[in-house]
Amino acid sequence: MSLEEKFKSACDQIRKFTKKPPDSDMLEVYSLYKQATVGNCNIDLLELYGLFKQATVGDVNTNKPGLTDLKGKAKWDAWSSRKGLSQDAAKEQYIAKATALGAL
Repeated sequence: MSLEEKFKSACDQIRKFTKKPPDSDMLEVYSLYKQATVGNCNIDLLELYGLFKQATVGDVNTNKPGLTDLKGKAKWDAWSSRKGLSQDAAKEQYIAKATALGAL
């Protein structure tokens, strides 16, 4: 299976992935983010988001969301942290993360 096929398969499986953090964890993440840190409760989903965007779009090409958009800022930061990573390397890392989470 080619890298592109593996990546598309991982994306399809993640879309079907039903394991999500509880609301209490999400609130903790947003609270910690407001204090200038992402926290560790939702880091897997943010990591997947950043890798997906880097794999499909490349380096971040949008403005950072405003102060009140905590979720948007967390997602933007996850993507921005991958700046400079090649799209193929991002696909490989996405597949590895999806596999580690049990999606593949």
